[in-house]
Amino acid sequence: MNKPFDRMQKIDAVQSRMARAATGLGVRDLAKAAGVSPDTIARLERGERLKPKTLAIIRQALEAAGVDFFEEEDGTVGVRLRNNK
Repeated sequence: MNKPFDRMQKIDAVQSRMARAATGLGVRDLAKAAGVSPDTIARLERGERLKPKTLAIIRQALEAAGVDFFEEEDGTVGVRLRNNK
């Protein structure tokens, strides 16, 4: 059973790439949706540290695109597309 991923927890490089792949968003697309530069997305996906506020903005843009972040009982985190039927 999985539970919703705490909004205050940060998004990491792998989650960002997985979420972009699931939504079909390119780096520039996500950057535009989040109101950040493409370099900021690239830095996130290289594993560089970003400000918590910036991470939250990127996460919100991915959630608006239909991504859910979740955490399994064992602590494993992941992403999935919402079923908007």
